Amino acid sequence: MLENFEIISAELPGFIPVVIFIFGAVIGSFLNVCIYRIPNNHSVVKPPSSCACGERIPWNYNIPILSWFMLRGKAACCGNAFSLRYALLELLTGLIFVACWIQFSPFVALTGMLFVSLMIVGTFVDFDHMIIPDRVSIGGMILGVIGSFCVPELHGIDASNLEGNLKSGLIAVTGAIVGAGLVYWIAILGELILRKPAMGEGDVKFLGCIGAFCGWQGALFGMFGGAVLGCLVLLPLIILGRIFGWQQTVIVDENNTQETVAFGTQVPFGPMLSLAGLIYFFGFSAYVDAHIENVMTLLGG
Repeated sequence: MLENFEIISAELPGFIPVVIFIFGAVIGSFLNVCIYRIPNNHSVVKPPSSCACGERIPWNYNIPILSWFMLRGKAACCGNAFSLRYALLELLTGLIFVACWIQFSPFVALTGMLFVSLMIVGTFVDFDHMIIPDRVSIGGMILGVIGSFCVPELHGIDASNLEGNLKSGLIAVTGAIVGAGLVYWIAILGELILRKPAMGEGDVKFLGCIGAFCGWQGALFGMFGGAVLGCLVLLPLIILGRIFGWQQTVIVDENNTQETVAFGTQVPFGPMLSLAGLIYFFGFSAYVDAHIENVMTLLGG
């Protein structure tokens, strides 16, 4: 099968990336459904795609990316506007899937596409609802362990024998445990110092998901790299929000009761974890792993 890909790539260099982009855009459309339905505990399969007014969306108005522009951002059935974010997310997913295919071997690329999909859903659900559902975090941990066992190359291990599969699976389990444990203890310390919850339980499990795909080094970078990214991205926005009086709607209890508060009162950390995890996965791992190895060598004397 891999030989067939090589032949097609040689004969038609742009064909497979175009197919991968289309595939990614279609998956992005499905991720939009997941982002909308999972927080509301709705099935992501049934009913089929429907407008907010309840009318089913026909296939010709449900084409990834293009449909938004064809309809000019308004539903054909009722004329209500729908967000450009749907098309942008489909475009983003398609582009990242192509990046996966170009950078990695086919099986690692496919596993990476699964990782990317989980990061995208976790990011946008956290943006919208300040939660990261267990279906994304815990489900992602399980999928990360399974994917690592099936594709040892994900962790740079030879897949020629069962030992490699077991070793790769163990790396994923270790990464999940270290990732979740790291955030848990930081959250405990933060709560002791600040006397209020510093991080949500969803962040704990979400970093475990990142660790399952990226190993414990990736989880470590996800935590501290995410914190740095949070300072660089969110701190200026919070300052501007306080200056201009921006507000945000947050969920304040388990019944999904919403309340309007000052912008920055609650900050989603999931997007920062996702971005750091993706930076590590797409090439920064070599620098991070080398640095961690040097530090451990120095500590070991």
